[in-house]
Amino acid sequence: MNKRSLLTGGVAAIAGALGAGWAWWKFQPHAPADGAAELWWSQQFDTPDGAPLAVAAWRGKPLLVNFWATWCPPCVEELPLLNAFYREQQARGWQVVGVAIDQPSAVRRFTQKLPLAFPVAIGGLQGTELSKALGNSSGGLPFSVAFNSRGGVAERKLGQLKPDDLVRWLGAVG
Repeated sequence: MNKRSLLTGGVAAIAGALGAGWAWWKFQPHAPADGAAELWWSQQFDTPDGAPLAVAAWRGKPLLVNFWATWCPPCVEELPLLNAFYREQQARGWQVVGVAIDQPSAVRRFTQKLPLAFPVAIGGLQGTELSKALGNSSGGLPFSVAFNSRGGVAERKLGQLKPDDLVRWLGAVG
Protein backbone atom coordinates (compact mmCIF):
# COMPACT_ATOMS: atom_id res chain seq x y z
CA MET A 1 0.00 0.00 0.00
CA ASN A 2 1.16 3.49 -0.68
CA LYS A 3 0.92 6.50 1.63
CA ARG A 4 -1.97 8.01 -0.33
CA SER A 5 -4.12 4.88 0.13
CA LEU A 6 -3.33 4.79 3.84
CA LEU A 7 -4.14 8.48 4.24
CA THR A 8 -7.41 8.14 2.30
CA GLY A 9 -8.41 5.10 4.35
CA GLY A 10 -7.56 6.88 7.61
CA VAL A 11 -9.58 9.96 6.68
CA ALA A 12 -12.54 7.77 5.66
CA ALA A 13 -12.38 5.85 8.95
CA ILE A 14 -12.31 9.07 10.98
CA ALA A 15 -15.22 10.53 8.99
CA GLY A 16 -17.22 7.33 9.48
CA ALA A 17 -16.55 7.31 13.23
CA LEU A 18 -17.53 10.98 13.54
CA GLY A 19 -20.73 10.38 11.57
CA ALA A 20 -21.66 7.36 13.69
CA GLY A 21 -20.94 9.31 16.88
CA TRP A 22 -23.05 12.24 15.74
CA ALA A 23 -25.95 9.95 14.81
CA TRP A 24 -25.73 8.17 18.16
CA TRP A 25 -25.73 11.50 20.02
CA LYS A 26 -28.59 12.94 17.97
CA PHE A 27 -30.90 9.99 18.54
CA GLN A 28 -30.29 9.57 22.28
CA PRO A 29 -32.77 11.18 24.66
CA HIS A 30 -31.31 14.36 26.09
CA ALA A 31 -32.06 15.92 29.44
CA PRO A 32 -35.58 17.34 29.65
CA ALA A 33 -35.85 21.10 29.33
CA ASP A 34 -36.28 23.09 32.51
CA GLY A 35 -39.92 22.93 33.53
CA ALA A 36 -40.75 20.09 31.11
CA ALA A 37 -42.39 17.93 33.79
CA GLU A 38 -44.60 20.81 34.91
CA LEU A 39 -45.41 21.53 31.27
CA TRP A 40 -46.53 17.91 30.88
CA TRP A 41 -48.78 18.03 33.96
CA SER A 42 -50.48 21.19 32.67
CA GLN A 43 -51.53 19.58 29.38
CA GLN A 44 -55.01 18.80 28.19
CA PHE A 45 -55.61 16.80 25.04
CA ASP A 46 -58.59 15.43 23.18
CA THR A 47 -59.21 11.71 22.88
CA PRO A 48 -59.85 10.22 19.44
CA ASP A 49 -63.59 10.63 20.18
CA GLY A 50 -63.16 14.31 21.03
CA ALA A 51 -63.52 14.04 24.81
CA PRO A 52 -61.13 16.14 26.90
CA LEU A 53 -58.25 14.37 28.62
CA ALA A 54 -56.41 16.25 31.40
CA VAL A 55 -53.16 14.54 32.38
CA ALA A 56 -53.14 16.18 35.81
CA ALA A 57 -55.64 13.50 36.90
CA TRP A 58 -52.75 10.99 36.99
CA ARG A 59 -50.36 13.08 39.05
CA GLY A 60 -49.24 11.16 42.12
CA LYS A 61 -49.09 7.83 40.26
CA PRO A 62 -46.29 6.28 38.28
CA LEU A 63 -47.07 7.14 34.67
CA LEU A 64 -45.71 5.80 31.39
CA VAL A 65 -46.28 8.16 28.46
CA ASN A 66 -45.77 6.80 24.97
CA PHE A 67 -45.58 9.15 21.97
CA TRP A 68 -46.53 7.15 18.88
CA ALA A 69 -48.22 7.26 15.46
CA THR A 70 -50.29 4.86 13.38
CA TRP A 71 -47.82 5.19 10.46
CA CYS A 72 -44.80 4.23 12.64
CA PRO A 73 -44.12 0.44 12.48
CA PRO A 74 -42.07 0.21 15.73
CA CYS A 75 -44.79 2.24 17.49
CA VAL A 76 -47.50 -0.15 16.36
CA GLU A 77 -45.35 -3.18 17.28
CA GLU A 78 -44.88 -2.01 20.87
CA LEU A 79 -48.53 -1.17 21.58
CA PRO A 80 -49.51 -4.75 22.57
CA LEU A 81 -46.58 -4.76 25.02
CA LEU A 82 -47.74 -1.45 26.52
CA ASN A 83 -51.31 -2.73 26.70
CA ALA A 84 -50.17 -5.86 28.58
CA PHE A 85 -47.98 -3.74 30.89
CA TYR A 86 -50.93 -1.50 31.70
CA ARG A 87 -53.24 -4.44 32.43
CA GLU A 88 -50.61 -6.07 34.68
CA GLN A 89 -49.50 -2.93 36.54
CA GLN A 90 -52.75 -0.97 36.81
CA ALA A 91 -53.57 -2.60 40.17
CA ARG A 92 -50.17 -1.40 41.46
CA GLY A 93 -51.07 2.19 40.62
CA TRP A 94 -49.38 2.52 37.23
CA GLN A 95 -51.06 4.49 34.47
CA VAL A 96 -50.18 4.42 30.77
CA VAL A 97 -51.22 7.03 28.23
CA GLY A 98 -50.51 7.02 24.52
CA VAL A 99 -50.01 10.41 22.87
CA ALA A 100 -50.71 9.94 19.17
CA ILE A 101 -48.79 12.24 16.85
CA ASP A 102 -51.36 11.68 14.16
CA GLN A 103 -54.71 12.72 12.72
CA PRO A 104 -57.75 11.95 14.93
CA SER A 105 -59.46 10.00 12.13
CA ALA A 106 -56.41 7.74 11.66
CA VAL A 107 -56.19 7.10 15.40
CA ARG A 108 -59.93 6.33 15.60
CA ARG A 109 -59.65 3.78 12.78
CA PHE A 110 -56.55 2.25 14.35
CA THR A 111 -58.01 1.92 17.86
CA GLN A 112 -61.17 0.36 16.45
CA LYS A 113 -59.01 -2.40 14.94
CA LEU A 114 -56.70 -2.65 17.97
CA PRO A 115 -58.55 -1.49 21.09
CA LEU A 116 -56.22 -0.28 23.82
CA ALA A 117 -57.00 -0.57 27.53
CA PHE A 118 -55.15 2.65 28.34
CA PRO A 119 -56.22 6.19 27.34
CA VAL A 120 -55.08 7.66 24.03
CA ALA A 121 -54.63 11.38 23.50
CA ILE A 122 -54.36 13.20 20.18
CA GLY A 123 -51.06 15.05 20.45
CA GLY A 124 -50.57 16.68 17.06
CA LEU A 125 -47.96 19.46 16.91
CA GLN A 126 -48.49 20.12 20.64
CA GLY A 127 -47.43 16.53 21.34
CA THR A 128 -44.34 16.78 19.14
CA GLU A 129 -43.16 19.92 20.90
CA LEU A 130 -43.90 18.36 24.28
CA SER A 131 -41.84 15.26 23.44
CA LYS A 132 -38.95 17.52 22.45
CA ALA A 133 -39.20 19.39 25.76
CA LEU A 134 -39.10 16.02 27.55
CA GLY A 135 -35.77 15.14 25.91
CA ASN A 136 -36.64 13.91 22.41
CA SER A 137 -34.59 16.53 20.57
CA SER A 138 -34.82 14.68 17.24
CA GLY A 139 -38.62 14.35 17.41
CA GLY A 140 -38.35 10.63 16.61
CA LEU A 141 -40.98 8.01 17.36
CA PRO A 142 -41.69 6.04 19.39
CA PHE A 143 -40.58 8.00 22.44
CA SER A 144 -41.51 6.94 25.96
CA VAL A 145 -41.23 8.74 29.28
CA ALA A 146 -41.83 7.36 32.77
CA PHE A 147 -42.86 9.79 35.50
CA ASN A 148 -42.47 8.84 39.14
CA SER A 149 -45.25 9.32 41.70
CA ARG A 150 -43.76 12.71 42.62
CA GLY A 151 -44.40 13.90 39.06
CA GLY A 152 -40.77 14.00 37.94
CA VAL A 153 -39.24 12.47 34.82
CA ALA A 154 -37.60 9.21 35.88
CA GLU A 155 -36.85 7.36 32.60
CA ARG A 156 -36.88 8.08 28.86
CA LYS A 157 -36.32 6.04 25.74
CA LEU A 158 -36.27 6.91 22.08
CA GLY A 159 -37.12 3.82 20.09
CA GLN A 160 -39.22 0.73 20.60
CA LEU A 161 -39.65 -0.41 24.19
CA LYS A 162 -38.72 -3.98 25.04
CA PRO A 163 -39.90 -6.09 28.00
CA ASP A 164 -36.51 -5.59 29.70
CA ASP A 165 -36.99 -1.80 29.57
CA LEU A 166 -40.32 -2.07 31.34
CA VAL A 167 -38.92 -4.41 34.02
CA ARG A 168 -36.08 -1.96 34.65
CA TRP A 169 -38.49 0.97 34.78
CA LEU A 170 -40.69 -0.85 37.29
CA GLY A 171 -37.73 -1.13 39.61
CA ALA A 172 -36.55 2.44 39.03
CA VAL A 173 -39.92 4.18 39.14
CA GLY A 174 -42.41 1.95 40.92
